[in-house]
Amino acid sequence: MRHLIRFLQVSCLGLLATLWLGNIAIAPAAAHWADLAVADIIVANAEAQITLTVPTTLLAFADENGDNILSQPEFDQHYAQLEQQLSRSIVLTNQTDTPGSFTVALAAQLKQTHSTFLLQYQWPAPLQQLSIRYSLFSPELDQCLATITQGNRTHNVVFTPESNTVKLAGTLPWQQQFLSFLKLGVEHIFTGYDHILFLVALLLPGGNLSQLLKIVTAFTIAHSLTLTLAALNIVTLPTALVESIIALSIVYIAAENLWRKQIGHRPWLTFGFGLIHGLGFANILRELTQSQGNLLLSLASFNLGVEIGQISIVLLVFYGLRLLQKRRGELALRYGVSALMILMGSVWFAERALAAWL
Repeated sequence: MRHLIRFLQVSCLGLLATLWLGNIAIAPAAAHWADLAVADIIVANAEAQITLTVPTTLLAFADENGDNILSQPEFDQHYAQLEQQLSRSIVLTNQTDTPGSFTVALAAQLKQTHSTFLLQYQWPAPLQQLSIRYSLFSPELDQCLATITQGNRTHNVVFTPESNTVKLAGTLPWQQQFLSFLKLGVEHIFTGYDHILFLVALLLPGGNLSQLLKIVTAFTIAHSLTLTLAALNIVTLPTALVESIIALSIVYIAAENLWRKQIGHRPWLTFGFGLIHGLGFANILRELTQSQGNLLLSLASFNLGVEIGQISIVLLVFYGLRLLQKRRGELALRYGVSALMILMGSVWFAERALAAWL
């Protein structure tokens, strides 16, 4: 009976792992950009301009041919609806709570899945105070990364359904920026399925907690290094190339789990792959921090959030593996999960490489 219970425990864990990985399999191949909106907001005297890039699916009623890009004819035909939707979802008011007069234009298309708009707001008198309310969300899109430039001051914020309003009167509190990017860093790990798979593949062979923390620390240092260099425009690589290499890194680590017994080299290997993973989110963060204002605060809080998320995953995996130790079928489960990861990474690589050619 005891052996039967152990077998059922291992089987249940294997089933949960399979279901979780299967759910990841249907996730978008390039999740770093697909679920984000970006807004560049410039405030000057009595007017404000927003360059807004959002997934076209948020405004699907205007995308008549379903290609996820709004053409100028589609924009012109649905102008009244687009103006109403955008003016209602992104509201800017001055010190007397008066909304600015609003106009919208279609900008050049930058992404195959996104559309870019130029929003203009004007008031009859210079702005002494400005309130920005952003509510263009969906169940799949729950954040907008924004850079707000006002004179010689620049603020970086993340709009979410729970925190969708910013008031500018002097300097934006640094605590708001810190907490926004801290939360974004945590979400980046927990919603970045390829990062999670990479971490789990690294930890799957086991080891003591000290060894596992060394592996993850190497990943964090490398991830933070290239993220910072990319945000500063010192290092740039094509997004399709970065995403494809990330997928291949999962395949390699998972394959190594099947034939290598020693993992003493893992911190160095992890550092190398971490340099590539750090570029996975950098394209978005670089667009967000174009003006470099408060960049260090944004990067520091984001990386801290990434580290918190990674440590949480490490602890969960570590104690989960300890529960499996010396149980019947434990080795087979590790091999089975590694094989499934190889399949997952290969599918992602094929999708991302194909997207690069289209």
